[in-house]
Amino acid sequence: MGAELVAISPMTVEQNAEVKSQWKLDFPVLSDQGNSYARQLSLVHRLPDDLRRVYLEFGIDLAAVNGDDSWELPLATRMVLDRTGVIRNLDTDPDYTRRPEVEASLEAVRLLA
Repeated sequence: MGAELVAISPMTVEQNAEVKSQWKLDFPVLSDQGNSYARQLSLVHRLPDDLRRVYLEFGIDLAAVNGDDSWELPLATRMVLDRTGVIRNLDTDPDYTRRPEVEASLEAVRLLA
């Protein structure tokens, strides 16, 4: 359909490379240092202190993984952009367990094609 899949993560370039290698991803994984792009789209939330402690108990140190001490994460979001970079479809949910379905993503691309 002429589309390209790209992932964007707040993790450092090095961390993204590790994840890409570990999961054998064959698409670009870009680093949004400090969530600057996600912040422009108002798609960032800060983890509360109690959740921070839970993450650390599980060995997840966002400060180390993301390269900053903000303890912020972007909302899981799927965007479909046209060739000029204009967002034509956006799907996000504050509940990280609810992700866009693959078929919905493909349909958004089909409509743009």
